[in-house]
Amino acid sequence: MSARTLVRLTFANPASLIYLGLVGAAVVYATAVTLFAPDPGFVWVLPALCAFPLFLFVTLVHGTALGDGQPATWLFITELVLCVLAQSLVLGTIVEASRGRLRGGTPRTPTS
Repeated sequence: MSARTLVRLTFANPASLIYLGLVGAAVVYATAVTLFAPDPGFVWVLPALCAFPLFLFVTLVHGTALGDGQPATWLFITELVLCVLAQSLVLGTIVEASRGRLRGGTPRTPTS
């Protein structure tokens, strides 16, 4: 699979764009609350929930590898971004496969 195909599946289909837009809105909201609210609380749970299935697995693996300590902020954000991009790729692949556009090799001719 070429890099162009990966970019197309991750960013250039309607389902992935909607998903990335929702995650982006959640991150903007969480950032605004963190910057301007006196007590942001658990606002960063919202972006984490947007990346839930894969982010939960990564967090569990990360928690067992490093112990009970809280991860650094840069590690949390890096894991969040990578999980969102991976899920966007999977979502784009599912959409393209359901449309029948992902075929290996030469295109098939219709048979009667």
